[in-house]
Amino acid sequence: MMTFKTYIQIVNSLKISNRNNKTRRVLGIDPGLAHTGWGIIDSDGIKYKYIAHGVIETTACTPHGKRLLYIFTQLYEIISQYAPDEASMEKLYFVNNVTSALSVAEARGIIILCLEQNNIPLAEYAPTNIKRSVCGTGKADKIIVQNCLKMLLGLKQIPEPNHAADALAASITHINSSII
Repeated sequence: MMTFKTYIQIVNSLKISNRNNKTRRVLGIDPGLAHTGWGIIDSDGIKYKYIAHGVIETTACTPHGKRLLYIFTQLYEIISQYAPDEASMEKLYFVNNVTSALSVAEARGIIILCLEQNNIPLAEYAPTNIKRSVCGTGKADKIIVQNCLKMLLGLKQIPEPNHAADALAASITHINSSII
């Protein structure tokens, strides 16, 4: 059986319609077959505003196609609920485990399809660029990234799990990369 664990904290009961014209809403995604992290951040070009984050989880005992379909349908619901303007995702990087890389690539394909069907532009960033954007160094470990996110977003606790934190970091990277 598949589970959908979501760690959602909505700041001040934010309603989607309360955004002004200058605010951009960015959906960050950390792709994976077992755990797909997601995070939503608003920015007016000066400040970040944390909206929500979570993880779409699938279990290994579920048929492969059903796992991909579940990622698609859950991401579609997240997009419907939060109405992001743009999306950012970590690029697939070289890994030693080919089977794992193929699974992540398939999840990425499903994610890209879902974003395209919803007309949401996607930007992709290397993992080291995401870490550098959030922490100032491309060699930061997950705990450092989570602590930097806590500070940048004004959170009371570090964002967890780490897949969701990585997704929030991807959102910040995109915002930072596109500020003129």
